Amino acid sequence: MLAALNEDNVRTLIVYVADKIIESKPLLTEIDSKIGDGDHGIGMAGGLQKAKDKVLAAENTGNAYSLFDKAGKAMLMSMGGASGVIFGSLFLAGAKDADAKAELGPGDLAAMMEKSLAAIKERGKAQVGDKTMVDALEPAVEAMKKTHAEGLVPMLKAAEEAAAAGLESTKNLQAKFGRAKSLMERAIGFQDAGATSVWIIFRSMREFAEQH
Repeated sequence: MLAALNEDNVRTLIVYVADKIIESKPLLTEIDSKIGDGDHGIGMAGGLQKAKDKVLAAENTGNAYSLFDKAGKAMLMSMGGASGVIFGSLFLAGAKDADAKAELGPGDLAAMMEKSLAAIKERGKAQVGDKTMVDALEPAVEAMKKTHAEGLVPMLKAAEEAAAAGLESTKNLQAKFGRAKSLMERAIGFQDAGATSVWIIFRSMREFAEQH
């Protein structure tokens, strides 16, 4: 099990996450077609494919943050629209301008995700309870902050569980953003596609850390 992430680990982690999102494209499309535009799975799979291509082509720089930065930029440039900004920021905002480090420990990863969450909330204006990806991301980040001293795998496991609970909570909410907003109470009973993607990302990170 991994204790920290060097540059090569970050590269293979991003590729692993990308493959899991691409694999989940039909699921995300089905979820989004219930109350959204139906294009979330296509956008996420396309964006993560670009991120995967970018990090596989990138040379090592000695800075483990740089590949998160590159992946986020690739998503931002390729996905377009609000989801490109939001999900691109998930990797990009926390890694951008971070002091170079050859290896990222659990605390570094927690701090990176905390910065990303702040940027996403600032840009998208969503809060917990608005039936968006923030409902899964904010509890996951809080779990990372509380558990990072326990190690990488326990932290990611706690984050995955918190994201899953946050995702489940979206089923009981009315949406404040996107097409689902116009459905009002008719959106209740359906989970948010963005929150589903966040849970898949944390689940994938935990699997990767456990397997390596």
